[in-house]
Amino acid sequence: MSAPMVAVSTKAYFGVAHTRRWVRAVAALGPVAADYGVELAVLPSFPLLESTATMLAGTGVAWGAQNVAASDAGQQTGEVPAGTLAELGCSYIEVGHAERRSLFGEDEATVRAKVGRVVAHSMVPLICVGEPERTEPDNAADYSVAQLADAIRDVPNAPVVVAYEPVWAIGAAQPACPQHVTRVTTALRAALATRGGPSRVLYGGSAAPGTATDLHGAVDGLFVGRFGHDVEALRAVVAEVAEVAAPATTSPDPFTERRSS
Repeated sequence: MSAPMVAVSTKAYFGVAHTRRWVRAVAALGPVAADYGVELAVLPSFPLLESTATMLAGTGVAWGAQNVAASDAGQQTGEVPAGTLAELGCSYIEVGHAERRSLFGEDEATVRAKVGRVVAHSMVPLICVGEPERTEPDNAADYSVAQLADAIRDVPNAPVVVAYEPVWAIGAAQPACPQHVTRVTTALRAALATRGGPSRVLYGGSAAPGTATDLHGAVDGLFVGRFGHDVEALRAVVAEVAEVAAPATTSPDPFTERRSS
């Protein structure tokens, strides 16, 4: 079993100064998260990656990017290839978020290609899956498992983090109900159990303080957005995830072992 995880994306909400203030505050949570046995990871916007790396050095907080190019080709004006992100020192790369799909037209082939480039450069993809509209839990599970299977079919043994984010719950007042999330994440865990690499399943989609308690045992942590932009709320989420997943904190973390090897 791997250590529980809390990942947080700033999306495009913060400017330069705001991001740096926030990262500095998150850096102070590093020792706290380590004491709890929780891996904390942050995903700022592209221009802030280098300053984030500097501020988080030695804190135990992992970091990465919110997107990546689908190939390593040089003739991609405005894109950032996986090799560049690996050279910067990213650990995690978010792939397949619903906003990338809806706003930029990314399809399953694009997601699969991005996952392949991330893995090829020894980083861990954080793959977002989830049904676009509210539906029955069994239908949501089938949809999400199919998305995941397509995304990872070319990387059967690579470490992956999967964030279940029902699209209809992103930005909503409340997350999806625990029974719904549990049905879907149970199906995702079963699908991941058939492959060779280590994995973690997180819940996102209006995840906030209280969500991990409601999902007791159903996930390995949370992928938070706007609720993690308040550092005190983020601190509460880390403590809560640790409490819920306490048995996992004494187990080795294959993600950490892989990065240090």
